[in-house]
Amino acid sequence: MFKELNDKISYSELEDSILRFWESEKVFEKSISSREGRPSFTFYEGPPTANGRPGIHHILSRTIKDLVCRYKTMVGYKVLRKGGWDTHGLPVEIEVEKSLGFKHKDEIVEYGIEKFNRACYESVFAYLNDWRELTRRIAYWVDLENAYITYTNEYIESVWWALKQFFDRGYIYRGYKSQPYCPRCETSLSSHEVALGYEDVRDPSVYVKMKVKGEENTYFLVWTTTPWTLLSNLALAVHQEVDYVRIENNGEQFILAEARLSVLDGKYTILERNKGRALLGKEYERLFDYAQVSKRAYYVEHGDFVSIEDGTGIVHIAPAFGEDDYKFGLEYNLPFVQLVDKSGNFTPETKDFAGKFVKDGDVEIIHNLKERHLLYKKETILHSYPHCWRCKTPLLYYARESWYISTTKYVEKMIELNKTINWIPPEIGTGRFGNWLEENKDWSLSRDRFWGTPLNIWMCDNGHMRCVGSIEELRRDGRNVPDPLDLHKPYVDAITITCKDCGGTMQRTSEVIDAWFDSGSMPFAQHHYPFENQKLFEENFPADFIAEGIDQTRGWFYSLHAIATFLFGQPAYRNLIVNELLLDKEGKKMSKSTGNVVDPFEIVGRYGADTTRWYLVTNSPPWRATLFDEEGLANVQAGFFRALMNVYGPFFARYANLDGFTYREPEVPLDQRREIDRWILSELNSLIKRYREAMDRYDITRAAREISEFTIDTLSNWYVRRNRPRFWSKWSTAERGSDKLAAYQTLYECLTTIAKLMAPFAPFLADELYRDLNSATHREPFESVHLCYLPEVNEQLIDLELEKKMSLVRRVVSLTRALRTKAKIKVRQPLSRIMIAVSRDEERRTLHSMESIILDEVNVKRIEHLESDSTLVKKKAKPNFKSIGPKFGKNVQKIAERIKSLDPAEIKEVETNGEITIDVNARPVVITKDDVEILSEEIKGWLVESENGLTVAIDTTLTEDLVKEGFAREFINRVQRMRKDAGLEVVDRINVYYRGTEKLTEALNKFTSTIKAETLALDLSSKFSPGEHCVLWDINGEECDIRVERAK
Repeated sequence: MFKELNDKISYSELEDSILRFWESEKVFEKSISSREGRPSFTFYEGPPTANGRPGIHHILSRTIKDLVCRYKTMVGYKVLRKGGWDTHGLPVEIEVEKSLGFKHKDEIVEYGIEKFNRACYESVFAYLNDWRELTRRIAYWVDLENAYITYTNEYIESVWWALKQFFDRGYIYRGYKSQPYCPRCETSLSSHEVALGYEDVRDPSVYVKMKVKGEENTYFLVWTTTPWTLLSNLALAVHQEVDYVRIENNGEQFILAEARLSVLDGKYTILERNKGRALLGKEYERLFDYAQVSKRAYYVEHGDFVSIEDGTGIVHIAPAFGEDDYKFGLEYNLPFVQLVDKSGNFTPETKDFAGKFVKDGDVEIIHNLKERHLLYKKETILHSYPHCWRCKTPLLYYARESWYISTTKYVEKMIELNKTINWIPPEIGTGRFGNWLEENKDWSLSRDRFWGTPLNIWMCDNGHMRCVGSIEELRRDGRNVPDPLDLHKPYVDAITITCKDCGGTMQRTSEVIDAWFDSGSMPFAQHHYPFENQKLFEENFPADFIAEGIDQTRGWFYSLHAIATFLFGQPAYRNLIVNELLLDKEGKKMSKSTGNVVDPFEIVGRYGADTTRWYLVTNSPPWRATLFDEEGLANVQAGFFRALMNVYGPFFARYANLDGFTYREPEVPLDQRREIDRWILSELNSLIKRYREAMDRYDITRAAREISEFTIDTLSNWYVRRNRPRFWSKWSTAERGSDKLAAYQTLYECLTTIAKLMAPFAPFLADELYRDLNSATHREPFESVHLCYLPEVNEQLIDLELEKKMSLVRRVVSLTRALRTKAKIKVRQPLSRIMIAVSRDEERRTLHSMESIILDEVNVKRIEHLESDSTLVKKKAKPNFKSIGPKFGKNVQKIAERIKSLDPAEIKEVETNGEITIDVNARPVVITKDDVEILSEEIKGWLVESENGLTVAIDTTLTEDLVKEGFAREFINRVQRMRKDAGLEVVDRINVYYRGTEKLTEALNKFTSTIKAETLALDLSSKFSPGEHCVLWDINGEECDIRVERAK
């Protein structure tokens, strides 16, 4: 027996029962073991951090990963899916700091690094149960029992091995550079981390007057958006080839770039014009005297970076802040002044501003300048400014010592390998990621923090360095090595090594490494390579597929690529899908502060995982921003899911159970099946072909939409609806039985195929459908759809000519229905005739042969076939001056007049061929479709619609007999609805009693036999009396009481 499911099922409850089945039968494990010996497809899981709750966006990314892996399994690959957890770094530290009430890094040191790191260790899985439950509930099949964890000694050892390869080949160095720095976290960031945290902010935009030494009332006009850096100003930069002017403005003289005169307020007079080189060496009076300097400072020099795109063409230089400033200071041997401490506060030397956070000091600094008449003007600018991606604090640019990886030395190889990667969408690979590689900077590796992989470099007092690459090496050469060994701080800091060069004691450098290096090492570190599992790693590198959000472009995607390129000379991944942001329905970013965050557990509980997965994939391609709207989830259930369930449960399963269909009957040969069976099987195999092509190019949205469109439009709204009478027929004579058997077998094949195709996307409903079908027929040996194989395309079943013929018929039906809607005439109201015009004889023959189908579908009595639409529509041509004006110039008026005179045959030639050659002044002129606007005027009493060479017209005149038949058809519809509401079986015979107007009664009397046949009524009587299953209806404006009862 087939289970008679319907669209009223609770998807959440259904999914719970299927989850229990999968877990008890270990279906996930079998999906891997059953592919033993087959080619492997390697997937890498980007490790999430489990110290925060998962969000709705995690369902999107995990659905993408899961469905690709399921698809590859179903086409025959063995797909290992090892989970992972990212457990190091500042996200973890910040959460622990909050729980301990810490605001500064010094408090951690006072608290004790050992205790703090222990707290970090204990917090990394604070929300592990939530992650596990969401993973389970959305059917994301990934091995979490054997997941890699980045804090384990084994993982860290593999990372140390990788770092040693960089170090031994001279690619790790210690340098003093200006770099982005988070004053809240008190550590530097890498350039790819900076790219993750830009936010639009409003900052002061100030124009400052810097007095030229020895010149009365003359100032350099300098622009900055960081007033706090002015306290550390040491020089000014101009471009020696730019034109600068001295001007008089409001009684004062200013020097600025001529191209930037627009920044001045009021009128001005140019007094002098010179190239920038004439300003070099000029000195000016310092703005603030807090710093003591021992070298020459406060003068003008050339800077290649000076631009005239904004500002004044004069840049203030503070070598302690900003990369250009720092390099400028080195080039001109400027003193180094650092008036900001590691927490981003002004140092005691600044007196008036001491202890104040620099960004908060802007207001007071501006006020100070204004009081001293050194402020020209103040504005506010909205610009994108880098923030710490972890704690959201505005970044500062500090010149400080740090460890770097020389990625710029091998960036050309990274660029070359990136071109071999299949990016979806490709513009991310060539644009966002490709541009990032082109602008590559050395990787800032070290972090002045506590909970992370310790940088495995030991140094002695004489500057000798050694990079330790394994635990064995550390135990062999180290002193004070604890047992058991924990490679984290502070334990590893106590280990010393004797220097081989000088015999001195080597101490480990205090930093930990960027956590992105941890996650970027996962291809090998997850297997503890190279210390074990060498073959396993080599067989599963590089990855065939990865997928994450666009925010990982310069994060995980980059770290994977940078590490793999150096270590193995290969990209880390071959294919990847980059999903965009998930926004709310108004297009706004989701955040707790705006109150528009969507709880993934609530959504899945309310709608089910399948609905959520299907919606997120089909609503828009994942590489475009998705506007999340709950209404869309309801539409999935009301659309695709309902259509599928109604075809299966209330229709196929019910009739199959009544007739005892089990598919143990002999297969009806294709040539003995009806044309419509052959058509749907052809469409089904064309679907398989399009689906597999889309999935193989990772166009997952197109693949899912193909399934939905086939199920709703092709299967439900056409095949099933056209074939209902076959399923209602008796299973008696051999001829009828064979035809009905063919219908059952055809529809069964469609349903099992849909179940398999949708399985990667909606794994629960697909498995329920597949198991319901297969448990009744036992045609396949698989206990779950996720263990079976996707159907191959049967090219012999594809009949493109038949598909083309039926497509033409469906287009005629669609246009006719559109005309009915336009005329506000219901489909159940018969019409006398339609006229169809097509230009091709082949199409006309098709329509003749399919005439009975069209008449039945559109409820029309007669079709008139025309060779052209000239009798339906009067057409005239109008010149399109936007096209012919530029093309024909002075001859345009004569050509316009000729276009107006085009006759019907000439207009048809333009429509058919796209152009026509006409004579103008005895010269041939080619007129294209773009040159002509064709206007149509319908004939009276008809409505006309055209589409791609097909024209349909309906006669809207309703005779008395047509109106009566319309009443009868509406009456049948009401009775059928009452049968369903009364819970009657499809084979139950009934009696119908009604009371209506004289006009309605007359119509029903005329069509009594039709009504009884359509509704399975034994009696149709006007002797109405109230009772159970009684409804008052409006039938085309006529009131009618109807009562139905099961016949005895």
